[in-house]
Amino acid sequence: MQRAWKRVKANKGAAGVDGLDIAQTGTCLKQAWPSIRQQLLDGTYRPRPVRRVGIPKPDGSERELGIPTVTDRLIQQALLQVLQPLIDPTSSEHSYGFRPGRRARDAVLAAQRYVQQGCHIVVDVDLSKFFDRVNHDILIDRLSKRVKDAGVIRLIRAYLNAGIMDGGVVIERVEGTPQGGPLSPLLAKVLLDEVDRELERRGHCFARYADDCNVYVRSQKAGERVMRLLRRCYDKLRLKINESKSAVTRVFSRKLLGYALWQGRDGEVRRAVSEKALKAFKQRGRQLTRRNGGRSMAEVVEKLRRYLLGWKGYFGLAQTPRIWRSLDGWIRRRLRALQFKQWRRGKTIYRELIGLGLPRGWRNR
Repeated sequence: MQRAWKRVKANKGAAGVDGLDIAQTGTCLKQAWPSIRQQLLDGTYRPRPVRRVGIPKPDGSERELGIPTVTDRLIQQALLQVLQPLIDPTSSEHSYGFRPGRRARDAVLAAQRYVQQGCHIVVDVDLSKFFDRVNHDILIDRLSKRVKDAGVIRLIRAYLNAGIMDGGVVIERVEGTPQGGPLSPLLAKVLLDEVDRELERRGHCFARYADDCNVYVRSQKAGERVMRLLRRCYDKLRLKINESKSAVTRVFSRKLLGYALWQGRDGEVRRAVSEKALKAFKQRGRQLTRRNGGRSMAEVVEKLRRYLLGWKGYFGLAQTPRIWRSLDGWIRRRLRALQFKQWRRGKTIYRELIGLGLPRGWRNR
């Protein structure tokens, strides 16, 4: 529990329906924990509903998050620490999401390897509102085959049934495992492992990250067969494929986790930043360097620096150096425009530029 508490504090996060942040919860737990601990041992503990938060998506829709109370995040984190070492070793080698020692870049590298081997057709499957449509009975059934402790199963069922609070009203849930709690990714992995095993049994090359799955084959006909197979597998789990975002097509026309693949004249398959990721980068860059808001240049640069370091760290696998030079020039132009806006008048700009080392008389050159 102490290790779980350290992790919850490190993750920070907002308060749940009780309105208590991490510091306030820590104070309350000094008195309340013995009672909570006994309820957990007796099987009588009842989690609080999660607080609904809508996160806007680029397509205009919303991603629904459910924020548990800090106490429930603590208990879920403790459960995760115990269950993950039991479940992870039996998971598919083709699954990369939310697993210790595995990252999104590993899935991208695996996809590049499959395409280099000649699998130029991808079965790109996107599940529609996956976390909202998880069937509780099916999930508990799959989990019970791996975890034999009835008390743990009851507690997880209680978290699934806790409900969600929206506008002060608690809505009961008969399906779904809201994103926002530490346990949700692990439960999703347990449910989808069945699909991974079926693909492995048939010898397919694929990479799955959370609910995004790409299967790589050598022909359009083979891809269509795989798509029919996946439909049957997901129907069995009562999950729905998002038809508008799923396709059987050439791999070079699709993206995976923000990356795109392309083939050079030498036949080598290389990694690049997808067009959608580049548009998102510029959209965020414009927000951070907007020319109003009364911020100093130092404040703008510091926020921009943090964003750029994270973005470059994620997309560091890209094998397109010209993109980096292009984005560097774009950012510099945004910062110059912001600086000129702050200097305002021509005389002030002239004086500032001279102060920065520009030779006098530069206007006449």
